[in-house]
Formats: sequence, structure tokens, C-alpha cells
Amino acid sequence: MNEEEKLKNPNWKKWGPYVSHRQWGNVREDYSTNGDAWGFTGHDTAEAWTYRWAEEGIAGISDEKQQLCFALSFWNKNDCRVKERFFGLSNYQGNHGEDIKEIFYYLDNTPSHSYMKMVYKYPINAFPYDDLINTNAQRSNKDPEYEIIDTGIFDNDEYFDIFIEYAKAGEDDFLIRVDVHNRSNKSAPIVVLPTVWYRNNWMWGYNDYKAKFGFSKPGEIDVHHDSLSIKKLYSRNRNVDALFCENETNRSRLFNLPKTEGFFKDGINQYITKGLDTVNPSKTGTKAALHCEEIIEANSNKVFEFRLSPHIMEDAFWDFDEIVSRRKQEADEFYANIQKDIDNEDEKNVQRQAFAGLLWNKQFYHYNIGKWLKGDPNFPIQRKGFVRNSDWEHLHNKDIISMPDKWEYPWYATWDLAFHCVSFSVIDSEFAKNQLVTLTKEWYMHPNGQLPAYEWNFDDVNPPVHAWATFRVFKIDEKNNGKPDLAFLERVFQKLLLNFTWWVNRKDYNGNNLFGGGFLGLDNIGAFDRNMELGDGEHLEQADGTSWMAMYALNMMRIAMELATYNPVYEDMAIKFFEHYLYIAEAMENIGDAKQGLWNEEDGFFYDLLQLSNGDSVNLKLRSIVGLIPMFAVEVVEHSLLEKLPEFKKRMEWILKNKQELTKLVSQWYVEGEGNKHLLSILRKTRLTKVLTRLVDESEFLSDYGIRAMSKVYEENPFRFTVHGQEHVVYYTPAESDSRMFGGNSNWRGPIWFPINFLIVESLQRFHFFFGDALTIEYPKGSGVQKNLEEVSKDISDRLCNIFLKDKNGNRAFNGGVEKFNQDPHFKDYIMFFEYFHGDNGRGVGASHQTGWTSTVAKLIQPRLSSR
Repeated sequence: MNEEEKLKNPNWKKWGPYVSHRQWGNVREDYSTNGDAWGFTGHDTAEAWTYRWAEEGIAGISDEKQQLCFALSFWNKNDCRVKERFFGLSNYQGNHGEDIKEIFYYLDNTPSHSYMKMVYKYPINAFPYDDLINTNAQRSNKDPEYEIIDTGIFDNDEYFDIFIEYAKAGEDDFLIRVDVHNRSNKSAPIVVLPTVWYRNNWMWGYNDYKAKFGFSKPGEIDVHHDSLSIKKLYSRNRNVDALFCENETNRSRLFNLPKTEGFFKDGINQYITKGLDTVNPSKTGTKAALHCEEIIEANSNKVFEFRLSPHIMEDAFWDFDEIVSRRKQEADEFYANIQKDIDNEDEKNVQRQAFAGLLWNKQFYHYNIGKWLKGDPNFPIQRKGFVRNSDWEHLHNKDIISMPDKWEYPWYATWDLAFHCVSFSVIDSEFAKNQLVTLTKEWYMHPNGQLPAYEWNFDDVNPPVHAWATFRVFKIDEKNNGKPDLAFLERVFQKLLLNFTWWVNRKDYNGNNLFGGGFLGLDNIGAFDRNMELGDGEHLEQADGTSWMAMYALNMMRIAMELATYNPVYEDMAIKFFEHYLYIAEAMENIGDAKQGLWNEEDGFFYDLLQLSNGDSVNLKLRSIVGLIPMFAVEVVEHSLLEKLPEFKKRMEWILKNKQELTKLVSQWYVEGEGNKHLLSILRKTRLTKVLTRLVDESEFLSDYGIRAMSKVYEENPFRFTVHGQEHVVYYTPAESDSRMFGGNSNWRGPIWFPINFLIVESLQRFHFFFGDALTIEYPKGSGVQKNLEEVSKDISDRLCNIFLKDKNGNRAFNGGVEKFNQDPHFKDYIMFFEYFHGDNGRGVGASHQTGWTSTVAKLIQPRLSSR
């Protein structure tokens, strides 16, 4: 059975890499009375604290309801604790917010999770916990972060490369290989602890069923659970001990209470590191591990092999090597087909690791806000003051969801997820479609139509890209499978009607088709917090908020047109969204009686507009990607499609004939483009050219590695704006944020962000689809070279890919010039997909494993049909 055949059977996905890398510090685990999520749980208490909603571990796997978990733990005999979870700083500890301080790479994964591989680089010497905490504490938000590579812990290659492989013998039968390489010139001990445990469902007061692990033979752990098929965890080496404790909080240790009887969650770790009598001599419990210990000789390796299986076998390893080899071959064959049109081996490597990270970042996400707000029968809580998400009591999530990053962002973000799904559609369009549908279900979407933003504030407003992603996934799926999934498209469209209405009713401040929204996913892009209440009736008309809505209207129109080719009823909806788009475009042109729009003719750019209480308005002339986002509101309609929709065509022509004030806003509609096409765009050709002149200027937006989030002109000449007597100053800041706005761990004032760049590339492709060679621009500005927009989009795409690909010296820009990462044979071909990238040199910044929206590089690497 090859990978494509496995994907036709959903049971192959019932088990996968669904365990988070960090459960502590999350809102859903916060049972403090004051909403201090970062203070309530932490890394240092995690080994003794039982989680309410989900689990964490290194390279962890679980079933889709996370009843049973498996993960790997390690000890180098020098650390103060077992390495049971990845270490990082909390938002309070990091000088730029929360930040993981580990090195690991996702190397491979198939959509069915039949084969998975990653590598963790574990120091042989004591892990520098205190050094990382203390040095980062001494640094300001204007200083660089102090990373683990900076500590010198890897300088003499005194570390283990721990390769972790999973291969499924069946839907719920895992073969596990742990290959530990000592990269140093001296022998070193390693303790490997393959660990199984049950998520704690018995403490809270709803049921008292408590499954158990047991012991019957050396080298085995017995699994007893009334609703799971798994029966055994086997070790190939039978001469290992089995250790048992309970997945229950050690309250005596955490709260300095008198010692109580029992074997608690930290029991195995305390036994291993301190020799304490903390494991159950009766060899039973709800958490268990096999205790494997070896000396690894210098520059040598040891292999540890295990099997988590539903089968009772005398020899669980008789087919181990054959199955692992077969699954690896199947993975190679699957990706060989995906990459059949890619010739460059380095591109193949980057793309495959991007897909691997995307797949490894799936996670079991569980959060019932109704229960969380009140607490549980056995642990009720009285929350005080501000309580997060209190308006989302209906929300009850219990699904496998694609995460941005399972350590830094171990919770879904709706607009991130839209980009994940476009990447997923290349390798597993069924999963992509399922994710887009899931977010619109009634136990996610608010009754008022709002989509949940993200766990820290579901009320926040993110760009409305769900319709865009839905149609992109629909078309990719249609191409891959040879037929359209109309049920999927219609299902999401019906729910997005509610969401579109919510936007119109809640985010259009004066009912004039101009939209604010506040956050809109771009964190600190503005001169001030765009969520800020200005008072006295003053408010912000946002160029990006309004442009996103114009894009949303066009996306919904295009979906309705597609559905109308099968069901004429949808023609009416297509007409309605066409009109919405026109009114939004008109509003961007003229605001109120002043006739001042978001467009500034002198600068040839879009700006936010501050509406003052006296009726005047002021352009906030800060050049950022806010002014580029109007490019995204573009749709090209082929004349052949119009001919299939006579009612839509008739009504549209009436509007354009009888509402002349709107007709001029429909760029090039009556001028058919290359190949008999029509263009809908906020940007008429002259304005598009002006915006593109800014976009392709290397002294402004165009970097060697993509499009910057803010113009570089503010590096030497910052933007200044005074409101209510307070001056706000904005500098071009190409990497980490220099402020604590929105937590300080992301920055939109200069770096390169993949989601916006991906949409820029797509928009340029659409414009070229209409104009062809009839529109060329000087690219880059000042070069004297004219290029069409397809060539421009291809070059920007190449610049983005060059963040990860080797340059002529063998270096990869995202590594930030660190020689070990770039030249060491044990690092140089491994890729980290960061959250965002330095606007000048491409260095990776922010979350280091955000193979969520940054995985769109895989889509950019994939050759386009039109370019083959």
C-alpha cells in the first residue's frame, strides 16, 4: 500500500505527531484568579504538574483524542533534570518575549504519518538553563536574543545527534528507532526513556475511569485501556527496566506541603536523576517508561528500537527493519512524485523539510471554554477582573489542528491556518479542506459569525483570508483529483456568509464601507496600537482593513460564480458580492463629504486615515505593507465564465451602465485583457504602476530576500506623528521588535513575512494574467531593465526561496551568518522555518519552527503549471 492509498483510509491518521512541545504557559491551562497565564504554569514546574487539557513531550505521538501519549525523554547524567520537554523562556523572561532555546529539525513526514523523522541536538554537558535565563534577563528589547548556540555549548561538538524515526506497521502499530550519535571526541553516557502515559481525565470530577500500565515481561510495558487497541510497548533490548508512576500532580513538591503517599508525575525523573524512591515497586501506574542506558563511544552511535503495538508477540522485531525500510521508500516515492518537476536537489531538500515541519506541527487541541471559565467539579474557580475569552462560552474544540509552531504558538490562529492549508493542499488536500471546514463549525465560529482569532484573545480581528484559502484549496484539489469538490466549497461558503455579515455589522465604524479592525494580524505595524480607543469620536479608517474586505468580497463573488455554474441560484449571491466590492472601492476613493480617500495621489500610495472629531481627516503617511495590501483585491474573470452566467452578466452590465460613479472603479472591465479576460481591481493601471514603483525600490520595500513590511526610508528618517499631545515615532526595524507592543515577540516594522509576500506574488501573477506583456515596469527601480509582472513575481519568489537555499558560498541566509549552521556537515543541510526574516540579510527571527505560514515556501518552490 503506497502513501496515496493510505490517504484514502482516514484510519491511518488516527495516530500521529499530535503531542504539543509546550503546554505550560497557555491560556487554557491558566487557573489563576488574575489571568496570569505565563505565571500559573512554567517550565520548571511542568514535570510535576498535571495538565487539564492536553500533553507535551519531545517528538510525541498520540491518538486523535489524546487518550494515550508516547514521547522520548533523555538524560546526559550532567543535567539537573531529565530532558522530558524542550526548554524555552516565558514571555516574561525573554527580551523579545517567549522563545525556545533548543536546536532540533523536522526532517521528514508523510501525510498519513506512516513515516516520520526528526533530529534533536542534545548537549553532552550540563544544559545551560541558568545562563540562558540570566543573560537574556540582562538584555533589553533593543539587544539581540541570547541563543543556545551563543552559549558555546556546541563549540567542541560535545553533543548528541538524536535521530528519532517512526514507521507505522499498521494504522496503530508504531515502530520507533532512536539513533544516538556522539559527535564529540570522548565517550559519553546517555539515558533514553521511551515514555507512555494517559492524559489525565479522572481527576476533574466527571468520571473516575483510570486506565493503567502494567508489567509482565522484561523489556515490555503492558497497556490496558478499554477504548484503545494498543496493548504493548516493546524494547528490542530486553535487559531494560520498566518504571511506573502516576500522571498526577506532586503537590507536596510544588506547594511545599507535607509529603503524601503516592508516585507522582515527576516520579520517574526524580528516580533517574536523584535516585529517590519515587517509582512504584508494584510496577503499575498511569505513566511508564523503559529505562535504557548506554555509553556512546566517541564519534560513534547506538541504536535503540521500540514498538508500540496492538499485537501480543513473542518477537515484536522480526519485521522491524523491513517495515522501516519500506515506509522510508514509500515516503521517497511519494515526494518524488510531488517533486517530479523540480530539478534542483537543494530545492527538493528545502521543500521536503517544509512539508515535514508542516506535518509535525499538527496537534491535538482541546479547549472547552464553558468548563474552563467555571473550573471543574473537583477544582472550581472564581475568576476575577478581566477574564479572557469570556464571550466565547460556546467554544468547544477537540480536534487535530495545524499549529503555527508547537512550542512558541501551540494554539491555532485562524489567519495563519489559511496559509497552512494552501501548503497542505499540495500533499494532502483532504486535510486542508477539513481544517477550513472545522474553523467554521458552530463550536468554533461565534454565534454572531466571528471566527475565533487565537487563544490569547479569540475576540481579536485577523485578516479575512478564509475565503481566499478556501477557493485556492478548492482549485488545487480539483487539479489534483480531476473533479471539483463542490460540497466542500458550498459548505464553507454558507458559513462565510455569516462571517462576512459580522464584518459588515461590527467593523464598519460609520456604515460607509470603510473598515477598521484594530489588530488585523499585523501587530505593531502602525504608529500606535491600532486597537487603542482614541476618544471624542475619533477613529482610524484602515487601508489594510478596507482592502482586506474588498479582497474578501471578490473572493466570495468568485466562489459564488463557481457554484453558479452548477446551481444558478448562486448567481444572485455573486451579484451581491460584486456590489459589495464596488461600494468598498468607492469608499476607499471618497470618505464622506471631504472626498479624501485612503489613496494619496502625491505619494502614489495608500495610507490609513485618522478621522478627527471635528470632521477633518489626516493621512497617516507611514509607508508600510498596509499600503500594498490593496493589491490583493484583484480578480480576473474570463469571458467564457461570464457567458455561463447570463443573469450575473446582465445585472453587472446594468450596474456599470446606470451607476457611472462606480464604473470608473472597475479597472479595465470593458477592456478585455490578454486571452479575452476582464479585470476587477481597486488599483487602476496608473495607480498600480505607482504602487509597484514603491514596491520594487530597493531603498524602500524590495530586499534581496523579499518584500519588507515597512519602507527602509525610516531607518535614518523615522516617521513621527502626534496624537493627543503624545508623539509616536516609528523607525524601520528590520529584525526583532524594539518595543513590547503585542508581547514583543513579533515585529512588522521592517522584516520579511511570508504570508504577505505570498499574497504579493499571487497578486502580481493575477495582474499579469490579465495584462500580459502590455504592462511592464522597471525592475528593480533604477536598473533600466523592463520586466512584465510575471517576471517580477518570479524574481520576488526566488528572493524568498533564497532565504533557505544555499548561496554560492554554501551559506543559507536564515542561519544569520553562524558558521557552524552553514558549514558543519551535521548542520548545513538542515532547515529551520522561522516566523519572519531580517529585512536586509534574511536572518531567521521569531519562532524558529513556524513551518505554518512559512511553509508557503514549499508552494513557491513547486513549479507553476503555466511556467512548465
